[in-house]
Amino acid sequence: MAQEMAKEEHIVSMRILGLIFDPNLNTTVVVLLDPKQERVLPIWIGPMEGNAIAIGMEKVNTPRPMTHDLMKNLLDNFQAEVTKVVVTELKDDTFYAVIHLSIDGKELEIDARPSDAIALAVRVEVPIYCAEKVMEAAADLGLLKQRSDFDENEDLKKWLERLKPDDFGKYKM
Repeated sequence: MAQEMAKEEHIVSMRILGLIFDPNLNTTVVVLLDPKQERVLPIWIGPMEGNAIAIGMEKVNTPRPMTHDLMKNLLDNFQAEVTKVVVTELKDDTFYAVIHLSIDGKELEIDARPSDAIALAVRVEVPIYCAEKVMEAAADLGLLKQRSDFDENEDLKKWLERLKPDDFGKYKM
């Protein structure tokens, strides 16, 4: 395990600042915050994925298990523990993530869309991280902002509304 940690790249602890629905593009933006440096990272996701994250955040009980609840139930029944999720890459206009699992002392990394990883993370209450290289790539594209740059939540919303996917490529799930 110590060797795995040594080769792991630098990751930044994140938390969900909020979800914003963009009716013009029929998409949702999950806004992640680096609480230490107060950097804000938006990730465009689909409206259904945004809803899945919101349901998990609000701990809404649905009459039947939704997809991410099913994932949680399967992992619980197979005694697999989610330890963290990490947004690992921003490549060709697409964000990538990994779900870290621990099963019988064995560590596994499962490729996932960031939206699915985050929806699962809020249900199992594990930390969300982002690779520093993703933060740097987002900064180069003008996607990353300092929270101190915004006076109020409305300023954040206005900034997000001004961002156009055509300006820097369409970020896919």
